[in-house]
Amino acid sequence: MASLFELVLMVPEPAVEAVSEALDALEALSVSVEDADALTPAESALFGEPGMPPPKEGWQRSRVVALFSEEASAREAARLLEPQAFFAGCKILGIQTVAEQDWVRLTQSQFEPVEITPSFWIVPTWHEPPAAALQVIRLDPGLAFGTGTHPTTRMCLRWTAQRDQTGRRVLDYGCGSGILAIGAAKFGARDIVAVDIDTAAVEATRLNAAANHVALQAGLPDLASGVFDLVLANILATPLKVLAPLLCAHVAESGGQLVLAGILARQADELRDAYAPWVTLAVSDESEGWILMTAVKS
Repeated sequence: MASLFELVLMVPEPAVEAVSEALDALEALSVSVEDADALTPAESALFGEPGMPPPKEGWQRSRVVALFSEEASAREAARLLEPQAFFAGCKILGIQTVAEQDWVRLTQSQFEPVEITPSFWIVPTWHEPPAAALQVIRLDPGLAFGTGTHPTTRMCLRWTAQRDQTGRRVLDYGCGSGILAIGAAKFGARDIVAVDIDTAAVEATRLNAAANHVALQAGLPDLASGVFDLVLANILATPLKVLAPLLCAHVAESGGQLVLAGILARQADELRDAYAPWVTLAVSDESEGWILMTAVKS
């Protein structure tokens, strides 16, 4: 079996972006950035909101690993990096051989079935559903946001699963992978529209719906017309505030429901204020610092 070669660097946070871009230009097969202090008392969290980049490119002490197909390429990359001004403060830790693996299987092994409720699971196609799963969405990780692993997605799906959706007209605004629309269909919704500004998300939604034997309409936002019994939007707080009048206009009078996610707990008051002219939002669920906000239109 052929081998690959890792060039391992220690890089201070201000230089991570420049070093990573240089490694890409030097035709590294991949570049990963890790916390050099991981699993020590100095470890620090680094994360962003879903679909958004992290607030920083790396940690204070980042371990940057570049993968090359040939040892000579790794050594040449190290030689070219050392004299660069942006490499000041960086250190080459070494070049090591890595046995080539079945990367597809390795990637698949990182994605396990996700429990939404004890009887409702998200299951990648390479796994068998758990015995307790009475309802299953088959979904493989892809480019579009929404695989069931993020707290915001799980909260939306749990809310949907715990309520009767039979015969309801549902709008999934900012559908990503289509997982929320598919979830609504699994629990009885029959007239489902899923929209996104990203054409790749629209295509992913169509493919995922077909794989789950679910009927829905997927398209760009102008596909959404009229009012709906349920409007779901798992986006981010800022676009949710901008979209407040549009989303509320799609919620049916006298009992239509609005479910919003992608909101940090500290942003609850901002969202309440933004939606106050149309509905009264309340926090219905919370997980890992994220909240689910819902309203019923009177």
